[in-house]
Amino acid sequence: MAAPPRHLSKEAAAWWQDVTADYSLDPHHLKLLQAACEAWDTMQAARRALSNHGGLTFTDASGNIKAHPAVAMQRDARVAFARLVRELDLDMGAPSEAPRPPALTSNRRGRNAH
Repeated sequence: MAAPPRHLSKEAAAWWQDVTADYSLDPHHLKLLQAACEAWDTMQAARRALSNHGGLTFTDASGNIKAHPAVAMQRDARVAFARLVRELDLDMGAPSEAPRPPALTSNRRGRNAH
């Protein structure tokens, strides 16, 4: 099992360890895994920046409402993370994803319809 890069958050480093323990990854896969972990950390940093800012928008000097730059950063990092996980063909949750209860079958379309 390869050690996680030192610059990753504790959360991403723990996920790295879970992935490398459960999957046999070639060196090029480890680079993709590192990129996925970095994308996760970027997404979380952008989320914190938005939370600290107090919203998704701001008003510029001309009085126009603009999207906060962290909105695009969070979106781009989320897309990158999802693509990298798909590329690695990982079948496990994200770094901080808690186990979820099973879905209610009665809420699914075409099943148990009344």
